[in-house]
Amino acid sequence: MTLTGFFELCKNDNFAKTLLYCNVPKFYTWDKSKKVFNRRKQGAIVEGHDDIRSGDALGRVYTVHSRNTDCYYLRLLLHKIEGPTSFKDLRTVNGIEYETYREACLALGLLENDNQWNEALKEAVYSDSPSKIRTLFALILSFCEPSSPKTLWENNKDCMSEDILNKLRAENRHFVLNYTDSIYNEALIKIEDKVLQMIGKSLSEVGMLSPSRQHAHNMSREILRELTYDSDLLLNFVTQREPLLNTDQQAIYREVLRLYRKSEGGVIFIDAPGGTGKTFLINVLLAKIRGERNIALAVATSGIAATLMIGGRTAHSMLQIPIDLLHNEMPVCNIKKESAKAYVLQEAKVLFWDEISMMHKHGLEAVNRTLQDLRGNKDLMGGLIVVLAGDFRQTLPVIPRGTMADEIKACLKSSYLWKQVKVMKLTTNMRIQNNCQNSQRFSDYLLKIGDGQEATTENGKIRLSNEFC
Repeated sequence: MTLTGFFELCKNDNFAKTLLYCNVPKFYTWDKSKKVFNRRKQGAIVEGHDDIRSGDALGRVYTVHSRNTDCYYLRLLLHKIEGPTSFKDLRTVNGIEYETYREACLALGLLENDNQWNEALKEAVYSDSPSKIRTLFALILSFCEPSSPKTLWENNKDCMSEDILNKLRAENRHFVLNYTDSIYNEALIKIEDKVLQMIGKSLSEVGMLSPSRQHAHNMSREILRELTYDSDLLLNFVTQREPLLNTDQQAIYREVLRLYRKSEGGVIFIDAPGGTGKTFLINVLLAKIRGERNIALAVATSGIAATLMIGGRTAHSMLQIPIDLLHNEMPVCNIKKESAKAYVLQEAKVLFWDEISMMHKHGLEAVNRTLQDLRGNKDLMGGLIVVLAGDFRQTLPVIPRGTMADEIKACLKSSYLWKQVKVMKLTTNMRIQNNCQNSQRFSDYLLKIGDGQEATTENGKIRLSNEFC
């Protein structure tokens, strides 16, 4: 209580603002009942301050062991900073407020630098394994009281994580892997385990940031494939292809990025007949988002369509959509909340889903329920931006022994979700831009058939024009 009383004294007494905490008893007495400091009434008059008297009392601040880090560095500051009015004041040096007392002490030059520990770790690289270097770092944290453990970690984290990266490269030869936050997190978990064994303290108690153990599975293949893209290569890909987008593609491109920048959820359907550059557009968007080190997922209903997208997979594989969608009115995807797939879906910014027109409506509805649960968000798709693409003029969901009416009923347009979907269209056929007029007429003719605008016979068949037969 005397420390907060000291703060109050410094707020109201100008002379107190010139004192260190340990010097207060020489000029003030402590009133236990009122819990306030009062000026001494007896003693020698202080030169230049006729209303202040000094006594023979000596102030003593309780000794604190250096392992009690917060209190230890707070004690150091109390012996250095005159007239603080709050704990925040003690952490403020030259107008900069620091998060911890340790950082404030470092800014004041009260702590030795860590050059010797940094050199010890650098030297160990030449002869010791990453595991042994982690042990050395744990010893330094536990018994040597480095002044800036976080800086020491930042300077040497690669050599303490190298074996973890090498193991992942051996297990995932198809990916170009480099150091990631997940790899560093795994190394910190191993270091914290050693510190706990040595002195029974977590990393946060020795001046480090604690690792995340909630998602220790982040090292799995699922996470790696979404976070290990070459950002420079992807952004170069975007730079080369952005100027090639036509007017329709640019409109969709801007809308998806608008939602992405604002982190606004929403579902867009790209109505894209064959040849209109749908896959080209999706790949540019994927590269743009992944190039900024965010997760963008690419799935397709069919395997062939999945192979055309960068990092694409089938929807059933990635989203674990149930196989039997016909006999279940309320299906959900088979993804456990603590699994790596769940983590990817929680962290994802955008999901691209091609050939959605071939998927049974219950499939998208199952994904909607699953995302709402995994992301803890009751908005559409759990607040995730979902970009659907397809062409309802082509193959619809296949219903065994079903009628045309059954297929239409199973179609996404018959889902209760469809009314919340924003439809955007690609209309320019990029495959015939430099071809003859006959190709353009044939393309338009196919679209008329797909849109139901071409006349049919009495039995529902279409008589093809002699021009194209």
